Amino acid sequence: MINRVVDGFTGIRTGIHVCRGNWSKNEDTLLSGDYLPLLPAFTKMNVNQFVLEFATPRAGEIEIIGKALNHKELGIGVINPRTDEIESVEFIIDKVEKALEYFAPENIFLNTDCGFGSFAERCVNDEQNAFLKIKQMVKAVGVLREKYDLKP
Repeated sequence: MINRVVDGFTGIRTGIHVCRGNWSKNEDTLLSGDYLPLLPAFTKMNVNQFVLEFATPRAGEIEIIGKALNHKELGIGVINPRTDEIESVEFIIDKVEKALEYFAPENIFLNTDCGFGSFAERCVNDEQNAFLKIKQMVKAVGVLREKYDLKP
């Protein structure tokens, strides 16, 4: 079905996000397991980018995706919008450096695992935490660009 949707599109980036649950801060109630069962479908999808959650341990390790989809772009989730804990720059950099073992730097995009405002009447996190989390991601991008001599 995804291939039928994107058929005929040219000159734009197409992608898909796989959500593992964004309705609770209780990680035990959300979907868990690595992406291995989805690989047969992923490898058939004619999209440029896979936007996947990796900030939560529930998503498994990046090696599974890296080995199978390293010719694609990865929107790597490095921020968990469901927790109050503010990710460290080091945590974010570690996730990206693991992705760099499989993906070219120009094919990696930093993302939150999901959005911060999943439900109109019940956001998963508050504005202050969202701001601080995104701020850490921006700091990590700066460090990575300098470390790997990448242009914005």
